[in-house]
Amino acid sequence: MTQASSVSWARALAANFLGHSPAWYKRTIVAFLVVNPLLFAVSPHLAGWALVLEFIFALAMALRCYPLQPGGLLALEAVALGMTTPASVYQETVNAIDVVLLLVFMVAGIYFLKQLLLFVFTKVLVNVRSKLWLALLFSALAAALSAFLDALTVMAVVIAVAAGFYSVYHRVASGKHFHQVEHDAADDARVHEHHRDDLLQFRAFLRSLVMHAAIGTALGGVTTLVGEPQNLLIATRAGWDFLEFFVRMAPVSMPVLAAGFVTCAALEKLRWFGYGAVLPLSVRAVLEEFERVETEKRTPGDRAVLAVQAAVAVFLVVALGFHWAAVGLVGLAVIVLATAFGGVTDEHRLGRAFQEALPFTALLVVFFAVVAVIHDQHLFAPVVDWVLTLPLERQPPTFYVANAVLSAISDNVFVATVYINEVAAALAAGDISRAQFDALAVAINTGTNIPSVATPNGQAAFLFLLTSALAPLIGLSYLRMVVMAVPYTLTMSLTGLVAIIYWL
Repeated sequence: MTQASSVSWARALAANFLGHSPAWYKRTIVAFLVVNPLLFAVSPHLAGWALVLEFIFALAMALRCYPLQPGGLLALEAVALGMTTPASVYQETVNAIDVVLLLVFMVAGIYFLKQLLLFVFTKVLVNVRSKLWLALLFSALAAALSAFLDALTVMAVVIAVAAGFYSVYHRVASGKHFHQVEHDAADDARVHEHHRDDLLQFRAFLRSLVMHAAIGTALGGVTTLVGEPQNLLIATRAGWDFLEFFVRMAPVSMPVLAAGFVTCAALEKLRWFGYGAVLPLSVRAVLEEFERVETEKRTPGDRAVLAVQAAVAVFLVVALGFHWAAVGLVGLAVIVLATAFGGVTDEHRLGRAFQEALPFTALLVVFFAVVAVIHDQHLFAPVVDWVLTLPLERQPPTFYVANAVLSAISDNVFVATVYINEVAAALAAGDISRAQFDALAVAINTGTNIPSVATPNGQAAFLFLLTSALAPLIGLSYLRMVVMAVPYTLTMSLTGLVAIIYWL
């Protein structure tokens, strides 16, 4: 191999490393990988803390690079250095098998209910004329569905509805028929002058609506053990079933739910933080005509599929409520029923249902590798021990705040996993009573779910929305999402903290 070809090969390798991530990001990850062995030689404990901070950095920079690759490299290095062992990583994964099954099967199961969800959200959007009631309905629907279904799927449906209607009107504004297939909704060059103002207002309308729905997924997601992956992990550690989890969380989750809905109504009335835009009449006329045509085109087979999906949705709610089986197995049953009676028997169509969840499932196992390091190096034990020295009544709010801060900048599943493991270890050691463990488990669950709406980093549904094709169409940037989330973050987080203080 010549020197020139060697240089070319090295450049190609450097370019391929972490793909299209910025050069500074690549250099930072390489620096982490170089520094960690040196730190480990000095102190394994110090290297462990460095790994945790580096991993949180990778989570916080999720828009630069999906955390699976940089986080996975850090985890592999940690195992290679001896910070933890493959057996410990495997054991952490086995301990959370319910969560893994939830992500693999439940998310895929809900994929086969998408037609029903699209039908419901579309009907609400077209038929409810009051923006205030529409915002409340979208938030309430997202909350109710996220309490029983996967929040990512609920958000995917909202995105599909919003993107579909945006594309329909954009075609008309560009002088085309709304059923014309070939059209670039991101190209405003052909939009007629007299449609431009309405298009801008329609963007603001959709922007506020999808943000209300995104917040709704967090409002509902905190209430039940299937609302978010970490909920099931906490419920498993605590030994709570579906109903007990709901009852345990209710003193905090119900006041927060009310605060969220009040905030939603107030924002629409006051038109603060980018909310309050209404649907222009010209846009409504186009959307109503489009929906009428789509309804007329619906065949008996399409209606049968909707009926099947509605029946399967009822089965899902009942099965979860009465705890007929592990959550992941209920999800598998949903897949079988929805596909068998919905006519989906092709392997490729089945495979698409698993695409949304598997990247995050892989990332979750990387979480567990880092958690194994934390456990083997006893990194968080001093922090938890200090909190447990506080008066009993101060411990839950302290855990709530600690989880809130970390969940706002990194992934809430990772944060909850770390803290619930430490608290469970304290219970097993006899350092805390069962009653105190239950109170701390509620504080950890609500602390990771509620304040994490502050940024797209904390909630997977928020990150999914930000990285979707819809976000640039309606002008939803990272900064705008943070600004629009500010009032919700304040009212919901403070309500949760007050409830923790007075009820636990």
